[in-house]
Amino acid sequence: MGFEEPYDVSLYLFSIIRFTFRSSNYQQFLMSKKLFILAGEVSGDMHAAGVIAELLKQKPGVRVFGIGGEKIRALGADLLYDTRQMSIMGFVDVLRHAGFLRKVIRELKQLIRSERPDAALLVDYPGMNLMMARFLHDLGIPVIFYISPQVWAWKEGRVRKIRETVDRLLVIFDFEVDFFYRHGVKAEFAGNPVIEELGDVVLPSSDVFRRQYDIGDDELLIGLLPGSRKQEITMLLPEMLGAARLLHDERKVVFLFGRAPHLDVRWQDHVPDGAALRVFECSSYEVMRYSMLAFITSGTATLEALCFGLPMIVVYRTGWLNYEIGRRLVKLHNISLANIVARGLGAEAQAVPELIQHDASALRMAGLAMQLLDDRGRLEAMRYELLAAKEKLAGRAPSRVVSRVILEYL
Repeated sequence: MGFEEPYDVSLYLFSIIRFTFRSSNYQQFLMSKKLFILAGEVSGDMHAAGVIAELLKQKPGVRVFGIGGEKIRALGADLLYDTRQMSIMGFVDVLRHAGFLRKVIRELKQLIRSERPDAALLVDYPGMNLMMARFLHDLGIPVIFYISPQVWAWKEGRVRKIRETVDRLLVIFDFEVDFFYRHGVKAEFAGNPVIEELGDVVLPSSDVFRRQYDIGDDELLIGLLPGSRKQEITMLLPEMLGAARLLHDERKVVFLFGRAPHLDVRWQDHVPDGAALRVFECSSYEVMRYSMLAFITSGTATLEALCFGLPMIVVYRTGWLNYEIGRRLVKLHNISLANIVARGLGAEAQAVPELIQHDASALRMAGLAMQLLDDRGRLEAMRYELLAAKEKLAGRAPSRVVSRVILEYL
């Protein structure tokens, strides 16, 4: 092939360039946007996954990268670290893993500098996320913080960091809007992701469930939800099973054990010697749906249980040093989300009982459970109050709300 005139060469090159620009792959390259995400906990991975799924429906070419779990990875995100590696709780454990955490932060900063994302979505996990918010802000990258740090419970000084570094603060409890307003921060109520996620849960009737496990109609179902972190399992599962043994001696009971999917935990390894218990392992939502009463480690699970109207005994235990530091910093009378949502931030009264630290013993748990099982009126009143509290959180789909905010920056 030859060219008679320079004009022919120009025309040929122009046709190649025009074809290249019309190429869908090249257009996608030109139009692609990048979103940095940091969701350092299992619950954060779950809540963020709904946002990312909704975002990709609206803008399929977005590249998501950072830290998350299996749900975010399943949506095609490039993850530098997994949430399972980031499951570190308590002052002592943070100090013990300080070297690893510094390495993570250093590598994240290098990645952000090289990738230059168009926006950042930080989900809960306040210790690391507020540090990264400062770094991102200084680079001129818009920071969207979803699920606010619980500064209304402790470390109120973090409000200043939020005010200085966060472009959009999206909260999941309606009372947080007023709290941040009083501190000069505009917060937007996105709705609660737990309500949204439970809307997709379909479970069979109680009769079907009982037949599946050959559970008699006269047998009481008691739930055991020891948490989603290894430290929580170690501290609380033996006490829960000890309480189960005491209840088994006094009542005709069957126990439903809800294991976090990412943890390889055998309840059998924590049963007291010689205990003959009927324990069935099932999903946490099945525990909440079918139990009459449950022992639940304080955390997101108490909020989920509230949505099911499940009467519960909230328990929490940590290392003595973590506890001594924490009790001097936490300003609230109640620590469980179930009580905070049902009764309010400053309330001393409880919708559900809490057993903290030394009180979270097998003996105390079993004694309180037997009192509640003998008082069906109290159980029913508890169930009614929890379901009424659920209505405070309903009405919005946070995945759509948060994804729309992200799209404003993409």
